[in-house]
This record gives sequence, structure tokens and C-alpha cells, in this order.
Amino acid sequence: MNSDLLIITQSRNFGCHLGRLLLAIMVAAPILAAAESPERSARQVKSAVAANTVPDLKSSAALVIDQASGRPLYAKNVDMVTPIASITKVMTAMVVLDAGLDLNERITISEADKDLLKGTRSRLSIGTSLTRRELLHLALMASENRAAEALTRVYPGGTRAFVATMNQKAIELGMWRTRFVDGTGLSSENVSTAQDLTKMVSAAFQYPLIREYSTETGLQVRGARGPMNYVNSNRLVNSPEWRIGLSKTGYISEAGRCLVMQARIAEKQVIIVLLDSWGKLTRIGDANRIKRWMETRSAGPGRG
Repeated sequence: MNSDLLIITQSRNFGCHLGRLLLAIMVAAPILAAAESPERSARQVKSAVAANTVPDLKSSAALVIDQASGRPLYAKNVDMVTPIASITKVMTAMVVLDAGLDLNERITISEADKDLLKGTRSRLSIGTSLTRRELLHLALMASENRAAEALTRVYPGGTRAFVATMNQKAIELGMWRTRFVDGTGLSSENVSTAQDLTKMVSAAFQYPLIREYSTETGLQVRGARGPMNYVNSNRLVNSPEWRIGLSKTGYISEAGRCLVMQARIAEKQVIIVLLDSWGKLTRIGDANRIKRWMETRSAGPGRG
């Protein structure tokens, strides 16, 4: 064989052997590392899988956004127009506060505040006199329908002017697929989308009283027959595992179970919207699934 050809052939063989050797080292390295610390390797794999697994939420529509950037972290049917029930009361609160009305003015519950649409009951009996502040507090924290209806009724210009202002506020916030017809949310014609509601929650978060009243665990007011104790309609505000900055629940049969929140999860400020959850506890379960998912992602490999 020609000596030049022999040298070339040997060089090529050496190159092939070297390439195979390097490939073997690359493949073996993680296996050897796993052998040295199998428990650590298993944890890393488990964390990586969990971090990349999207939570299986039961709500028909859901959206989680990074509050600082507006970037969606989770999205499901975000443009689906659906009834929003008492989530409406967040807009009701903003309209009341924007009007600059005297929060210490006393308002008396009247026959006009009864729910003739759904026939829901209220502990605020006819003739009960509370301040506008107390009614606002009850509407946000305990989702008290008569409280919200009374706030709407005594607005300058009455209920019609109040609802018109709600819809104007929605337009100003860019909530293009949202429509309000009352201040309680009892009507199924109060509709919105998960996308629109993140805008409403973000705006409402700028109101200190809405943050405070919607997240307090309880309130006592003096009714016609003596003191009455109310609790928050969102059980998560009582949980030490949650840091919630704003909260509102909602339910009518047409809307299903709904929940909007501002919360701090895994050192990130987020807004969560859950609409049309089919089970009584499903919206709470979905919120907890989102929380665990975000915490797992944050603690995953390469995420500190």
C-alpha cells in the first residue's frame, strides 16, 4: 500500500475512534453522576417533569398573568364570553369609590333592594341602616347582594346612571367584551372574559379599600336585631399558605363558580381569574393547583 495512503487511512481511523470515545464519555457522564447521587438525580427529574406539566384545571376559562409585565403564565379559553356573577361587585366598588361619595353616610335597606331575579336571601333585613363603608365592605368581603344593590340604588342618578358608569369604566379599561346590567351580578347578562377581568382586577388593586375589604376574614355589623357576623366568601384568605392582595368570588347557576384574585406566589405578583368551575370546591382546588405548579416551576432545576 502506498505510504501516503496508509497515513491517511490511519488518521481517519484514529478520528473515528476518538469521536466514539468522546460520545461514550458524554453519554456516561450523567449516568455516572446519577450513580453517585441517585436520590438527587431522581428529585431533579421529578422536579423537571412537574415544572413542565401544565396544571389540569377544571374551570372552563382560566388566566394567570404576571402582574408586573402582563405576561400570561397560564391561559385557557381566555376570550370566552361568560356570565361572571358576583365578580361584578369589584366593578361596583370601583364606581362607588370613584364617585367620592361620603363613606360614613348611612343608607337604609329598602324593599327595592330585594332580589326579585334569583330570590336569594339576605341577612340585611328591610330597615337595616348601615354606612356606605359597611355596605361596601360587605359587598366585597361577603358578597352581600342587598348591600351591593343599595349602593347602586342611592348613587347620584340612580341605578341606571350607576350601570352606565360601570360600562363606561369597562370601556376605559379596555374591557371590550364586558357588559354590565346591574351592580350585584345576579343577572346572567353581566358578562366578561378572563382576559378582560385581569384588566379589572389590575385596576381594582390600585384601590387600598378594595384590597383591604376584599381580603379581610370577617366583619361584624349591627343589624336591626343586633350584631351580625360575616365571613369572607373565599376561604383561601384564611390560609397561612396564601398571600392574597385582592379577592372576589362569584356564583349563579349560569356562571358556575368563579374566582378572581391578586396574590404573591413564588415571589411573583400574579392575577388569577377562574370562571365557570363546575364543582363547589373546584375553583379553590384550581387556585391551589396553580399555586403548586408555580412553586414547582420556581424550584425546578436551574431556577434557584
